[in-house]
Amino acid sequence: MKVLLRENIPDLGSIGEVVDVKAGYARNYLLPRHLAVQPTPGNVKRVDEEQTTRALAAKRRLEDLKALAEKMSTVSVTIKAKANELGHLFGSVTETHIVEALAAEGYTVSETQVALAAPIRTLDKFRVPVHLAEGIQAEIAVWVVPE
Repeated sequence: MKVLLRENIPDLGSIGEVVDVKAGYARNYLLPRHLAVQPTPGNVKRVDEEQTTRALAAKRRLEDLKALAEKMSTVSVTIKAKANELGHLFGSVTETHIVEALAAEGYTVSETQVALAAPIRTLDKFRVPVHLAEGIQAEIAVWVVPE
């Protein structure tokens, strides 16, 4: 049975392709989940329009993330931590602390986006990369100061 894919499906095809699959796979999986449709001229046109809309949205999102990365590169956050007289912390500063400090500045990122090589255990200024998307990275300044 030939179907027109509405989504990228690994090992089968990408959006807009007409592929030949077994009837049961199409009837029981692809069609009910709206992953594929019958390859009629109207459906082909609609899938092309959806694909164009998605491409524009992805391009716009990428531009927004690049602008955000530029803006975030100028950000400096300060985290207060308890430390001894030599500057060693009692504990450490982790991704969670950095995410909370960024949230206080108005930037929403997840802990998985903060690429801290190891927890910070000393008082100092650190440059911490934040991965916003594939190929888009901002580097923020993190000051760890005594309480």
